Amino acid sequence: MTREFAERLASMEKVCPHFHLSLQSGCDATLKRMNRHYTTAEYLERCELLREVFGHPAITTDVIVGFPGETEEEFAQTRAFLERVHFYEMHVFKYSRRAGTRAAVMPDQVPEPVKTRRSDELLKLERELSASYRDSFLGTCGEILLEEEITLDGKTYMTGHTKEYVRAAVEGFSGRKNELVSGRFTGYAADGILLMETLPESKL
Repeated sequence: MTREFAERLASMEKVCPHFHLSLQSGCDATLKRMNRHYTTAEYLERCELLREVFGHPAITTDVIVGFPGETEEEFAQTRAFLERVHFYEMHVFKYSRRAGTRAAVMPDQVPEPVKTRRSDELLKLERELSASYRDSFLGTCGEILLEEEITLDGKTYMTGHTKEYVRAAVEGFSGRKNELVSGRFTGYAADGILLMETLPESKL
């Protein structure tokens, strides 16, 4: 993930600014036990580079809790790092012991109840970070690709996604799939679904 690579991507109109960068842990000691050949500082630097080049990209990730030897302090470091990066979405997994792997015979296996508690905590954080990222679109203008017609509270909407892959809805346009519609994001049509209000082209 070099600057040259990011800038060349940004110059391509059909590349959408949604990046899934698998992290696994926000603690360097845990990453080392996982045999991951990068540090949290290097990871953060790449995320900051993407944000510098693309402006407001969606960055998503994978996180594993309860890897052998993960202490409460290491988990706290991971949680703090996730908040610092401020992901749009996080896929949180509990470490699953697999026979024949190096990790399966490592000492200090984390008890299942501890894994569950840590997973629940990160899933709660994920919902908060995701909501915060979606909130950042409110009051801004953009476009969505129409995909599916739905009914909410008796109103018909066409739903689709922004180029960051954030789900949004707009009234009208019934049956008009695979079209790009521009407008301003004014609120939510439903929990997690941004609501777009179309505007004259001159106001966008």
